[in-house]
Amino acid sequence: MTGYGRGKSCADGRELLLELKTVNHRFLDVSFRLPKALAFLEEPLRKHITDGELRRGHVEVTVTYQNSRADANTITLDEPLLAQCAERTGAMARELHMAAPSMGEMISLCGALKVTQKDEDAEAVTMLTSTAYREAEAQLLQMRLREGQMLAGDLSANLAAAKALCETIAQHAPTVPEAYRERLSARLREWGLQGTDPQRIAQEVALMADRCAIDEELSRLGSHFQQFQVCLTADGEVGRRMDFLLQEMNRETNTIGSKALDAGIAQRVVEIKCLLEKLREQVQNIV
Repeated sequence: MTGYGRGKSCADGRELLLELKTVNHRFLDVSFRLPKALAFLEEPLRKHITDGELRRGHVEVTVTYQNSRADANTITLDEPLLAQCAERTGAMARELHMAAPSMGEMISLCGALKVTQKDEDAEAVTMLTSTAYREAEAQLLQMRLREGQMLAGDLSANLAAAKALCETIAQHAPTVPEAYRERLSARLREWGLQGTDPQRIAQEVALMADRCAIDEELSRLGSHFQQFQVCLTADGEVGRRMDFLLQEMNRETNTIGSKALDAGIAQRVVEIKCLLEKLREQVQNIV
């Protein structure tokens, strides 16, 4: 399920911005985009995620950090290098009758001044990260909740449409043997076999009715629909259960399509399978 959240935390000259983005994924998959100096945050962040409410989806964690403390950096000046540069540039300036370069120009020219970032206080930065993560997670979950409510409505609508098609099939199924009798009798008349034993025709129709009986499949399909509806309002992790139920629904629907020798039922089976595929795609977003 898609979602986004951001949290910001500031203390003692340190400012940390944390962003959480999630997209659909069958399992929980986490990736990090951290400053090189804050690589130590990956472990506590991963623990926050696994201990939290995120169970499925690809989660992208991005951290932006700024340290404006006076002791954040160390400045070093290579004095021998700077003196050598001053001597050489001064001699050249005198030889060419030009003005000698300034101190700043010489430093820039020879790179004698180096600014290096000190190692971060891991404990202080981790505390900032925890605060920012809680805020970002709350926003993310709120967004996913809104999307989940909309998703539940779509699931209910598609499920209701599939149930209605099954009810239509159940009403039409008893007429299939009689329609087969009429087609068989018409074909025998076309072939000039009007004297065929009625009992033999009845026996053939009975065999056909037994082969194309779909009462059990419809009953199991109805049970799956009911269990799926319960999952829509249940607490906890129901995504895998719903995915399994959809597999069983698809199995029963395929059996109905192969057994029911009727064009009308076959057409409705195709429509049900289309709805089940929509449901399957939507269920991938559910924990």
